[in-house]
Amino acid sequence: MRLTNVAITGAPVLFVLLWSTGFIGARYGLPYIEPLTFLAVRMVFVVLVLGAIALISGARWPDRRETGHSLVAGLMVHGLYLGGVFTAISQGVPAGVSALITGLQPILTSTIANRFMGETVTRLQWSGLALGLAGVALVLHDRALVEAGTWTGWIANFVALFGITLGTLYQKRYCGNIDWRTGNTVQYAGACVLFGIGAFAFETRMIHWSAELVFAIAWLVLVLSISAIGLMYWLIRRSAASGFSSLFYLVPAVTAVFAYLLFGEKLDALSIAGMVVCAAGVVMVNRGARSTA
Repeated sequence: MRLTNVAITGAPVLFVLLWSTGFIGARYGLPYIEPLTFLAVRMVFVVLVLGAIALISGARWPDRRETGHSLVAGLMVHGLYLGGVFTAISQGVPAGVSALITGLQPILTSTIANRFMGETVTRLQWSGLALGLAGVALVLHDRALVEAGTWTGWIANFVALFGITLGTLYQKRYCGNIDWRTGNTVQYAGACVLFGIGAFAFETRMIHWSAELVFAIAWLVLVLSISAIGLMYWLIRRSAASGFSSLFYLVPAVTAVFAYLLFGEKLDALSIAGMVVCAAGVVMVNRGARSTA
């Protein structure tokens, strides 16, 4: 019982730390490989490792209906989200800012997306939405910061935001009873096909192998795609959608610290204040969600 309580308390903290390193892993490996090619290679290894785990452990494989739901969830959680983030960072969007934009997920979840789940949107939640958007405006006040990324990069980052928001909600509603090992194997296999098609259609598929790239792939496969995603789905099953999504407001700050320490990415005082404002907006949104529960 004591161990269970420690796991419940420590799991959210561990998730935030692991999830934040995903942006860093992308930043670390992308100088040596194009984004969709990077993700296709990553997914091949993930399917092999996670599929082997599922087979060895004797996990139940999803039926036809569950497979369909898994593919849809994977398209959003992995396809749109990861594809958007990797494209954004490859197009010059700073890792910390990319994390900030996708960190607006709780606001979308609790105000717009949660309407799909029959929840009422309160004035406090709409106020939190406005505050969160104001925080983003503060972060992006620096023209040099905005110009560091291309229009393709910024659009891709917002595609990632909608992908992780809708994917999380879909996962909770339709995939809650699917074994995470086999369900995720199906999701990753679908994402692998998607990224492979994208790589052949839009990229040269040139890979400059280096120790940094090998480390980035290994980290993203073992730590992010298997450990962090498995933990994410464990948390989704044990918390409300808005409660789980509140973890994401911690990710931008943690990512910004990692990006500063590893790559020297810096935010000025006003941009840091914008992150604080965004976090305050998310807190307001989630308090509004709890008040209607």
